Amino acid sequence: MSKRDYYEVLGVSKTASADELKKAYRKAAVQHHPDKEGGDETKFKEINEAYEVLKDQQKRQRYDQFGHAGVGGNGGGGGSPFEGFGGQNVHFDFGDGGLGDIFGQFFGGGAQQQQRGPKRGRDVETTLTLTFEQAIFGVEEELTLDMEDECSHCKGSTVEPGHSMKVCPTCKGAGQQARVMNTIFGQIQQAVTCETCHGAGKIPEKVCTVCRGKGTERRKQNITLKVPAGIDDGSTIRLKERGEAIGAGDRGDLYVHIRVKAHKKFTREGDIILSEEHVSMIDAALGTEIDVETVDGMIRMKIPAGTQSGTDFKLTNHGVPHLRSTTRGPQIVSIVVDTPTKLTKKQKELLEQFDTKKRSIF
Repeated sequence: MSKRDYYEVLGVSKTASADELKKAYRKAAVQHHPDKEGGDETKFKEINEAYEVLKDQQKRQRYDQFGHAGVGGNGGGGGSPFEGFGGQNVHFDFGDGGLGDIFGQFFGGGAQQQQRGPKRGRDVETTLTLTFEQAIFGVEEELTLDMEDECSHCKGSTVEPGHSMKVCPTCKGAGQQARVMNTIFGQIQQAVTCETCHGAGKIPEKVCTVCRGKGTERRKQNITLKVPAGIDDGSTIRLKERGEAIGAGDRGDLYVHIRVKAHKKFTREGDIILSEEHVSMIDAALGTEIDVETVDGMIRMKIPAGTQSGTDFKLTNHGVPHLRSTTRGPQIVSIVVDTPTKLTKKQKELLEQFDTKKRSIF
């Protein structure tokens, strides 16, 4: 299914100013918020994607010139030609015997390529879902993951306790073996990784009786994650060497992808929190004070006399904390003036007394 034009999504022209884009985004985001009655999550995501591109001058220029292809087709900026596979990083591994092996054989890199082998455990990815407030103020979460951990018996050494490593009898400690290959150029002798010690040059005198020389055991692990205040939806936290273990090597890394639930009252835009409050036509005309909900609790806000619908009020330091800083953004409260739809005859007469325009039935 083809994507809709981003300007059409926000309901603005291609010459719209940054201020017009922002107002259109706020209006559309509030209207289609998925946690509101009549909201639409698909449209809400489409609106956010459109605004993320058009609010950035460089991305907007690329979009105007090349369309969706100019920004990667997903609002992500199009930084890599391999970013179109469901948002995943794509890695190409030719493996043993593939192109890497073939080029290594004929251009002198084969022995080095094969000797390298795995020196660290697998990287692990998981997803953590937070509430809006947890993302704003930060939180400490306990993650439980089932993955390869260091063997409790041999501590990852692969050797049965009380024994040591010995020189590999196959390669005599070299870590490599000579192999003759028949090719179109005739027989070629190549140094390959030793199949006994896998390039280490040594093997255990006696392999661990628990992990059978693997160096790891699969078990559930509890990991404490400190999520910083102000983290945004779609962010990723990397915990170095908290991934899977490997025998006689380093652990991989743990990548925690953050998802933030939508809030029924607030919308986030960078370090700004957006909300709206309804007031009656009389209160807007005469002025009043209202209770406004913030992430810090209820506060009292003054509405000056003559306030128009769509007027924005700024609540300083009630927005999103800046990462690695003690400062916070603001909360922007947009006022919606409710016009009465049913009036009594007396109410109509009173309102007509304020009408400065001369009305005609013709």
